[in-house]
Amino acid sequence: MTSERQAALDDMIEFAMEELLSGVPERQRTLVRRLAEKWAEEPALALAFALTSATEGIEDTFGSAAKIDPVVPLGYRLAALVSADIFAVQSMGQHPALAEDLLHFWRRVDPRFPRLI
Repeated sequence: MTSERQAALDDMIEFAMEELLSGVPERQRTLVRRLAEKWAEEPALALAFALTSATEGIEDTFGSAAKIDPVVPLGYRLAALVSADIFAVQSMGQHPALAEDLLHFWRRVDPRFPRLI
């Protein structure tokens, strides 16, 4: 992995962690879309990795307190949802999918998704 790619992943993880921990429902709700917009040229799977890593980081940092925080299941749920969409995009022949492919997919196949997430 190049240092440029690693830096992008680190930035994505930090961004995801900040948004999940913000306590602002709007920021949490739009996290996946904003990740895709900010890092449109990155592999789509990087979004799922960043969400999972950020959520795991929250669990590791806050220990037992994280178990009762709704942010942890939210982070894993968002990672699962974006993973399903990545699978759908790649099943349609766009392999490997980029984050911008997800934005296009959401606009064409699930136009409500970008407004919800």
